[in-house]
Amino acid sequence: MAISYTAPALSTRLPKPGSDTPVPSLRLNFAWTLAGNIVFSASQWGVTVALARLAGPEGVGRFALAVALTTPIVMLGNLNLRGVQATDTTGRFSFSEYFSLRLLTTAASLAGMFLLACTSHYGIATLAVVVAIACSKSSESLSDVCYGQLQQRESMDRIAISMIMRGLLSVAALSAVLRTTGSVPWACAATAAVWFGVLLAYDLPNMKIHGTRSGLFLRVWRQVSFNRLKALAALAAPLGAVMMLLSLNSSIPRYFIERGHGVRELGIFAAIANLNAAGTIVISALGQSATPRLASLYAQGDYRLFRRLLGRLAGLGLLIGFGGVLAALFYGHDILRLVYGSQFAAGSEVLVWVMAAAAASYAASFLGYGLTAARRFKIQFPIFGGLTALTVVLCFWLVPRAGAVGAAQAMLLTGVVQALVMAYAVYRALRHQKRAVAE
Repeated sequence: MAISYTAPALSTRLPKPGSDTPVPSLRLNFAWTLAGNIVFSASQWGVTVALARLAGPEGVGRFALAVALTTPIVMLGNLNLRGVQATDTTGRFSFSEYFSLRLLTTAASLAGMFLLACTSHYGIATLAVVVAIACSKSSESLSDVCYGQLQQRESMDRIAISMIMRGLLSVAALSAVLRTTGSVPWACAATAAVWFGVLLAYDLPNMKIHGTRSGLFLRVWRQVSFNRLKALAALAAPLGAVMMLLSLNSSIPRYFIERGHGVRELGIFAAIANLNAAGTIVISALGQSATPRLASLYAQGDYRLFRRLLGRLAGLGLLIGFGGVLAALFYGHDILRLVYGSQFAAGSEVLVWVMAAAAASYAASFLGYGLTAARRFKIQFPIFGGLTALTVVLCFWLVPRAGAVGAAQAMLLTGVVQALVMAYAVYRALRHQKRAVAE
């Protein structure tokens, strides 16, 4: 029999587990998360603008290719531990265990990215960018596991402050170095240095403030059992594979464009695709803020409110996406010319398809947060495995014929299928849980 539970209003302040100290309301957490995501995403978009203005489409293309090559490896190594931490309502694993596992997987990911750089066929300039991006993403991975601990405690303000610092400092450093030297690799190396500085100066000290010992470097091994690390890795591995497949879904079109149409065409496509960052900001902020609340509703057996909250989130995602489609239809050419310059303005048709794909992916993302809140990790791997295969087939068919437009169309079709499959997976999870409780 399900436990009766009344969901709190957004303004309610609930005590932390095992403590009488209240935590911020969902509304306040959303405000902080939105602020952090706005500044960080705007800063990353500013990086694209700086590259477009100071290095041209080729500079954007090299940067986008490096991100596309390194991100799947990083996502696999991260194991989406932040999602596991945020929904670990019973405290099954300690922060030291999460941090220890992340240290190991980050080292493995970094080695894999360096091996990729050494064995690939790309030129020296592109490989140097790959190495710089690999270093920055390794630092980001360690910050991310700190974010997971803060998110579990619903301390979204400290996450937001860290993201704001990383975003503003990175775009400032990259722009300054790029303007001074004209070197994209050195500009990316400056970003890596900034992110590592924020990790050491702010993120790790936050763990001490919250009564958590980060066990930085060698000290961490005294606090953990390798058998428990293996258990945690086994639990999180399906999510790591899912995140890798998610990143591949966004990277595969870029691989096809670079192979068939060159780095310049890739630069134009990547710059246009980054314009959906405004919607992604809201989606990420809402999803990250709502995940602990969704997990609580699911654990308490209040499936009606779980469905209602998740349905509203998915509907909001569609609404935001359709707003982007309308903006692209009526003002796409002017937006591209104003933001990136005349070299990018001809891609207004690509922008319309990209915004349509974003609408589907926003709704699917919220449904993915719902599955994670329900701790349905294993089912996500076959879902995204199928979606990745679909993306490859669609890009193989569409990109050689239509270039960047074909890539955006492939993204749209995959996004629609993803949303439908995710909705069905959430429905099945709820039905299965109801039967288990009834028995």
